Amino acid sequence: MVVDAKWLIEDLILRTQQTRKEALEFQQLDEATLNARLGENSWSVLECMEHLNLYGDFYLPEIETRIRESKRPFVDQFKAGILGNYLAKSMLPKKGMSTMKTFKSKNPIRSSLDLKCINRFIEQQEEMLQLLERSRGVDLNKTQISTTLWKYLKINLGDGFRFVIYHNQRHLDQAQRVLAHFKGQ
Repeated sequence: MVVDAKWLIEDLILRTQQTRKEALEFQQLDEATLNARLGENSWSVLECMEHLNLYGDFYLPEIETRIRESKRPFVDQFKAGILGNYLAKSMLPKKGMSTMKTFKSKNPIRSSLDLKCINRFIEQQEEMLQLLERSRGVDLNKTQISTTLWKYLKINLGDGFRFVIYHNQRHLDQAQRVLAHFKGQ
């Protein structure tokens, strides 16, 4: 995949703004609704949000550090890496998507959560928007970030943004399905 780097940043900004908007709408709901689960091992809306917060706790500082330390100037084309593209595309929400196993450290099931969880997620989205703006000054291809898979496994910054933002969208879709189920009852 090769695309205009400015277009990619704009696309990711729009996706993040939409994610933030959905989270703001969750703030209007009561905690009982936000903590309701479809089944014993499924996640509630707040558990979906907390899962994303746990990933944000790793990726946002990692991205910020790599942008700050990057000596490579912005280039007009973004070229996805083989692994990074695979990881990012695997996170895109799609009809009939299968569940994925998550790391135990990133699994919030049966956590005691409240609205602070959503507030934290919104703050992370605002930070992501700032990082996307700052990324306009660095090479999205040559600037590398570590992953949660293994600290020595690196992907390029553009793929890192795509992975995190698509992952956010995937779990907000999951949260919306949980809400839709309970609204339908």
